[in-house]
Amino acid sequence: MSDHGLTYSEAGVDVDAAQQSLRRVSDAVKSTHGPGVVGAMGGFGGMFDPRLQSMERPVLVSTIDGVGTKTVVAHMCGQYRGLGLDIVHHCANDLVCQGARPLFFLDYFGCSRLDQNVFEEVVTGASDACRALGCPLIGGETAEMPGVYQPEEVDIVGCMVGVVEYENRLPKSKPKPGDRLIGIASNGLHTNGYSLARLALFERGGLSVRDLVPGTEQTIGDALLAPHTLYAPAILGVLPRFSGITGVAHITGGGLPDNLPRAIPADLQALIVRSTWTPLPIFELIQQVGGVPQHDMDRTFNMGIGMVVVVDYDECDQVVQALNELGHPAAEIGKLQAGPHDVQII
Repeated sequence: MSDHGLTYSEAGVDVDAAQQSLRRVSDAVKSTHGPGVVGAMGGFGGMFDPRLQSMERPVLVSTIDGVGTKTVVAHMCGQYRGLGLDIVHHCANDLVCQGARPLFFLDYFGCSRLDQNVFEEVVTGASDACRALGCPLIGGETAEMPGVYQPEEVDIVGCMVGVVEYENRLPKSKPKPGDRLIGIASNGLHTNGYSLARLALFERGGLSVRDLVPGTEQTIGDALLAPHTLYAPAILGVLPRFSGITGVAHITGGGLPDNLPRAIPADLQALIVRSTWTPLPIFELIQQVGGVPQHDMDRTFNMGIGMVVVVDYDECDQVVQALNELGHPAAEIGKLQAGPHDVQII
């Protein structure tokens, strides 16, 4: 038996290391702060002055999500900064589906034992994303939990709060048969489907993160770690310009079949034409080496469509053009029709 008292560090939690890590990222976090942030870092809660006096009926919108087992691929590649971008972008994209602009963001970093370099990469990435978005990172939680998380495992979660004028909230109640569906291209898996992707590529396919995706000069690791595309600024840019936009769907876990119905009324069906876009090579590789049925591919991955905009037929071409001009490849991929509240992909 030891002749000295048991310490928290011996139990696997290094409080000093956590404090050092927070000091190392403090400048990056503070760089996201604007006039709305009230008080200094380190309080029991982040304070924010939303300054909503110019809005007639502001509605707060909140979202929380994580990056899932994309963290495992980050560990395999030794690259973590993108995870910070992922969680901020994911949350902002969710908010814009309600028509909301971000107000502030909070993060959660869970691990078995804190690796200061990994922590710094993730928080710096999140800070960079928040700063570019104009959304302050006003707080967070760093949790060391040996026995809950496996060694070298991390968990990344984010929460974002936004605001929208009540009259401008989405989805609107007027979509009708014949309205068009615009697909905006994704750059990869974003933050969903990594358990299936890892099983198909690495366990069943015997591939490595260093192998090239066939037909490209991109490694599998780089393809899987491509940061989640940020669509929110572009969507917020087109919403005031086109009254015919009635809904927006972020294509995350569940793919088109599970996410698109959230943006359309219960009496309408979405008809998607698969030939209107070409899935990214990484999706083709996952399906081929894993022998994954098409139905499971569609219900697990975004398949190359990261966002769908529901728009009146008369404005469809103009919205497509506007999105492309804003740097997001977009095209008409389907339409709404009377029918059960689901998605048919033909």
